Amino acid sequence: MNAEIISIGDELLIGQTVNTNASWIGRELSFIGARVLKTTTISDQKNEIIKSLSTIGPNTQCVIITGGLGPTKDDITKQTLCDFFNTALEIHHPTLDKINEYFAKINRPMLETNRKQAELPRACQILDNNYGTAAGMWFEHDKVIYISLPGVPYEMKGIMAEEVLPRLNTLFELKSMYFKTALTQGIGESFLAELIKDWENKVFEGNLSLAYLPSPGIVKLRVSSYYGEKDKSKIKLIFDELETIIPNYLYGYEPDTLPSIIGQLLNKNELTIGTVESCTSGLLASYITSISGSSEYYQGSLLTYSNELKTKLAKVSVNSITEHGAVSETVVREMAEGGRDVLKVDVCISTTGIAGPTGGTDEKPAGMVWVAIATKEKTITKKLQFNGSRERNIHMTVLSSLNLLRNSLKA
Repeated sequence: MNAEIISIGDELLIGQTVNTNASWIGRELSFIGARVLKTTTISDQKNEIIKSLSTIGPNTQCVIITGGLGPTKDDITKQTLCDFFNTALEIHHPTLDKINEYFAKINRPMLETNRKQAELPRACQILDNNYGTAAGMWFEHDKVIYISLPGVPYEMKGIMAEEVLPRLNTLFELKSMYFKTALTQGIGESFLAELIKDWENKVFEGNLSLAYLPSPGIVKLRVSSYYGEKDKSKIKLIFDELETIIPNYLYGYEPDTLPSIIGQLLNKNELTIGTVESCTSGLLASYITSISGSSEYYQGSLLTYSNELKTKLAKVSVNSITEHGAVSETVVREMAEGGRDVLKVDVCISTTGIAGPTGGTDEKPAGMVWVAIATKEKTITKKLQFNGSRERNIHMTVLSSLNLLRNSLKA
């Protein structure tokens, strides 16, 4: 089944609201083996809606529309659909009963605008909304299915899960697509593609598809099969080989996260950990403790943004700061080793750097960061250089630090 998604809303076009609905619908359709050919975002204007409905692709079998079904005058989708399908609105009494029950339950009076939400096109099948007052609508016209859903995400998701997806699956006898997504950190998309080009050829030779999904600090590799679970073992073998090619970069598979993988390694090795942070300002600690049960291994943090606190709390030598500067290999090493002693942990990771955009020099430009990991046996350090915004540099530092920690724990 080929599908298109139409998202209605001026708030989406001006960036006031992020269009998470389209990405969610696209993902859910892919899970059942459907293919999204196009996604369109349009304004709350009748002519724009009509134009989009009139220009769907020749291979499209299903159009899913979200937005414009609220109780206010600017919600014009229902009436526009009536005009497009040459039908009229009428009271749908089961929907009216549900709306009455909803307002009685929350002990609020039902206004006329709310009652109007029970006015639905005569020519459609009604899709129950068990999460709000705007019903969904299912039209069939010229061998194409048109589905209109509310724009409120949790209402849309409820109708999709309970009404739309089961119907589409049955109607088109879809074969669920199977895919697996590997997670990599510490290498850019183009460098990764060059490194694994031979492996990539094997993916395609196996009649599988490969997608690179980059985001700041992470590149995901998704291998998919439209033949469903029967290719599950084939895809596993493909990724088993990839693990031997890029072990330092591949840290897990969705829904893994770096903090969850690190937590597993710390628990497995019965190790405790602490952090000493400067440029990351506590974000590293926040990532590590985002995992339920992290109190089993995480002991605490020293937030040493100033030079004074680096010496006072983390036992960094004043001479080291004077001679080498706060952003240096020497200082980050002493931060990790001093933090390990003060926090009484098996492993301590430290960060110091110039997040930017100000504060850099020719010798130490903005985005330069040092990371250290101290254990009983040794201390390792790594210099990083980023070129993004302040927020992105900090985010990249945390991800890179966590992957360095992962590699040190599995060594």
